[in-house]
Amino acid sequence: MRERPVTLAEIEAGRPKSVDLPRPTAWPMVMAFGITLLFGGLVTNFAVSGVGGVLLLASAVGWFREVLPHEREETVPVLPLHEFPVSLRAKVARIGRERGPHRARLPIEIHPISAGVKGGLAGAVAMALLAVLYGVVKQGSVWYPINLLAAGASTRIAALPLEGLRQFHADALFLATVLHVLTSVMVGLLYGVMLPMFPRRPIVLGGVVAPMLWTGLLHATLDVVNPTLEARVDWPWFVVTQIGFGVVAGVIVTRTSVVRTMQFESFAVRAGIETPGLMGPDEPDGAP
Repeated sequence: MRERPVTLAEIEAGRPKSVDLPRPTAWPMVMAFGITLLFGGLVTNFAVSGVGGVLLLASAVGWFREVLPHEREETVPVLPLHEFPVSLRAKVARIGRERGPHRARLPIEIHPISAGVKGGLAGAVAMALLAVLYGVVKQGSVWYPINLLAAGASTRIAALPLEGLRQFHADALFLATVLHVLTSVMVGLLYGVMLPMFPRRPIVLGGVVAPMLWTGLLHATLDVVNPTLEARVDWPWFVVTQIGFGVVAGVIVTRTSVVRTMQFESFAVRAGIETPGLMGPDEPDGAP
């Protein structure tokens, strides 16, 4: 005998009229702000850490009082349902077995890793040429920007006087080359991942927006990390070199053909293992 379907009125009659929920409190936000000030004072001023400690202690006490010895609750009325979902399907719809993404899993296409490496190396060359041009025009030495870059990782080079930075140092050249190449390749790989997500204006993003963002970040933090280096950086020229890198790297990456991702495939297909049950009718054995 077929059971009678449950009506909306019967469901509403069986539902509670109210429910007890934890009372809203702002103490977690106060604690988070206190922790931020506590650690922020380590790089700014001890007074900031003091304020953060006071807020942290006060928020801990206030938060504990919200839950101990009894949790604070409030009664919230349960609103009645206006519509009852009813399916008109006679059978359960099932997704077909045809291969391909049936959900939005992004990105569907990406640039290969080699595109990021090539873009980073090309941008590194452009950035180095602009930096050397700055050294010749502003300081009268091609070694000044090289030594200045190495000074960011060497206290000995950072302690050199201005005249010493204009002279050749083999260890500074080696250190600056390693730092420049590694950093450029990593940023190039980041471009390879980031630029397909913004397909409309990739050159504007990679050549202007991104360089301006990390230049602002360095300008705000370099006086704390390395005050000696911050005092010697010519920021307008620094921005020019960053934009040069971004434009060249962005052009190289965006002109590279994209490849489709296989994230919707099974692990066996992505690993290249023979999977006869997943092969199409026109595919050879072991085809991905």
